[in-house]
Amino acid sequence: MIMHSTSLFTNPYAIEVLRTKKEELVEGINNPDNLLNWLIDNGIFTPEKKIVMTFYRTRKEKNSRVLDILIYHGERACRLFFYPCLKQVEPKLYNKMRKYVSEINESIGDARRQLVGYLLEKDKTWFENSSERHQEKRVCPRRKKQDWSIKKKGKETELSTAAKPKKDHSDISIFDAAAKGYLSELEKTLKDNDINALNSASETLLHVAAANGHLTIMEYLISKGIKQDVKDKKGRTPLHWAAEKGHDDAVKVLLRCGAYTYSLDKEGKTPLHLAAQNNHSHILKTLLREEARSYRNQHNFLHMAALKDESSLAKMLLKNGASVDGKDERGQTALSYAISQGFENTAKVLLEAGASVDSKMTERAFNSDHPFILKILLEYCKDLSSNIMESALFKAVQKNLHSIVAALVDRGTDINAYNEMQYTPLLMACETGKAESAEVLIEKGANFRIKTLASDTALHLAVQAGAASITNLLLCKGMEANVTNQVGETPLHVAALHNKGALVSILVNAGAKINAVTKELVTPLHIASQRGNADVAQQLLHHKANVNVKDKQSKSPLHLASERGDNTMVELLLNANADPNAQDREKKTPLHTAAMRGHLSIVKVLLAKKGRSGVKDMDGCTPMHYATIKGNAEIVKILLTSGKNKNIDDRNIWRKTALHIAAEYGHSDLINLLLSQGAAINALDSSKDTPLHCACKAGHLNAVNSLVNWSQGEKANLQAANSLKKTPLQVAEINKTENQAQIVTLLKKKMLITK
Repeated sequence: MIMHSTSLFTNPYAIEVLRTKKEELVEGINNPDNLLNWLIDNGIFTPEKKIVMTFYRTRKEKNSRVLDILIYHGERACRLFFYPCLKQVEPKLYNKMRKYVSEINESIGDARRQLVGYLLEKDKTWFENSSERHQEKRVCPRRKKQDWSIKKKGKETELSTAAKPKKDHSDISIFDAAAKGYLSELEKTLKDNDINALNSASETLLHVAAANGHLTIMEYLISKGIKQDVKDKKGRTPLHWAAEKGHDDAVKVLLRCGAYTYSLDKEGKTPLHLAAQNNHSHILKTLLREEARSYRNQHNFLHMAALKDESSLAKMLLKNGASVDGKDERGQTALSYAISQGFENTAKVLLEAGASVDSKMTERAFNSDHPFILKILLEYCKDLSSNIMESALFKAVQKNLHSIVAALVDRGTDINAYNEMQYTPLLMACETGKAESAEVLIEKGANFRIKTLASDTALHLAVQAGAASITNLLLCKGMEANVTNQVGETPLHVAALHNKGALVSILVNAGAKINAVTKELVTPLHIASQRGNADVAQQLLHHKANVNVKDKQSKSPLHLASERGDNTMVELLLNANADPNAQDREKKTPLHTAAMRGHLSIVKVLLAKKGRSGVKDMDGCTPMHYATIKGNAEIVKILLTSGKNKNIDDRNIWRKTALHIAAEYGHSDLINLLLSQGAAINALDSSKDTPLHCACKAGHLNAVNSLVNWSQGEKANLQAANSLKKTPLQVAEINKTENQAQIVTLLKKKMLITK
């Protein structure tokens, strides 16, 4: 802390400048931590301020607090803040302040010239020396700080009140006088430059006087400008010594003169710690009164005790008047810190003293790595609202803190409460697979027949999570294995959907129907086949599931597996005697579906298992029709080979052959393939269109080219007239397509109409 011992440096305008420009300074200081280091290194602040500043989160909060402390410390602290500290850390901001001060100076006249001089210029010599000290400290941190001085009106003045006190071992009598309380002897022997002398333990005269409780000596030394917060070799200030020795009046004198209450020694102890260690309750009360007076809404002794888990100290502080619910700058109470750190003993002390608990604290307890803190909160807080209790119950389930779940239920929390998703704690435990919490809830009487909004029961959710132990427990407690949700799914359907093969036997052994159907007549095997869940499918087949069962669309599990293109599942079903020629509602077989989807490997497997390549669906289409639509030459080849080309000219209900479809979709490679295998080039559909008519109508130039240039066997009939009496050329002329002109030209050349 900066002392104001002499009128030589009196300049109240430095404080005025800081107060007037506080908002600009708070906004303009970009690096408060760097600035704080300079303030400490240059003797303006004590190192303990770093600890205080850690409790401020934002840059502006830190800046504001630094400026408040500077104003509290007086004009010299404010002046040295501007120069050299601000000049070093924020030069642009410093120059802005200097311009402001210069303009003020010009407006108020010569009488206040010191406003500029002392605030911004006259500390240059001091700054040069302090900068050297700052650099030396960075190179060799343990090197002693050098004395530094300041020029004033051409004379050199020692800054014994602002610089580090010099050691003096030659004159011991002044320390003897201070220790014995001999004021007159001290006055005789004390010289002006000895006021801040240090003895071999780095103690000042004020340390000695405070340790011995000599008030007269202390008041005399303070009147002479002695520094109050100098630390000895143990890092202790005079206030530490007065507090440790139990000298209440000495403590009060030091506090009145601005001694820093929270100063830490090398063991991290404040004066209050030392008073507590020695059971000086009167000192505790004095320090706590000072704290309440000067440090309201700041990080206090009780907060410190909570952060260090000093439960005994916390108890003493509370006994001597500390406010149990006092908040610091962040709005945190001591209990908040104890909970965050997981300090059970200190939390108990605070709760026993009546500390308030809110929902934020329960949230903090859950988020800490010490869940038993929450249990302590429940033990000591009898008036928590039902909302807090229910919220805590859901969070305990979520984290599977089953002992907390039990404690909350025992405290009367509604075990069947609903959260915002309309889940009960048991439904949440089942869905997330929290077995221990679910067991506690079931044993304590949770209603396991409550359903979700989708009518899923606890058993559905437990199966979905793959929680075998919860599933077993629910079944053992009498839950029906075939209970359904709103779409008619049983837990076995859910097991099939989520591939929980291990639960199939559990459910079946508990009476689950292996061929249970939903409202769409879907069985668990249908779901497993459609999802590709081979593990579950194998389990279901092992328990004699009907492999050829059909759903509402008359699809078998093999239809669904073929549609998906799942080789493993198709082979599994076929090996279980699935019918490869089963027809769905549209009379499509699995082979139709595989061809339609382009699943070559599935087509091969089905044909190998006697799937019929020439079977027709309700539209009269064979698998080859669908393979042709997709332009899949490989599947068309396999189907032709399998049927020995017998079905090459099979017609659908529109009497279209595969060649018609190849021409219609422009698959010229398939046209060549089909023609090479003997497809009828001039086959007529129900509109008497040939494949060439179809290609012309759709505007597929390559398809037209393949058809008119086919020279092996029967050739395309260029004069064929359809039911509208139109030739391919006439069809091409009346249908506006991208390739219309080229197709017309090609046909005319072939018909020898043009050269």
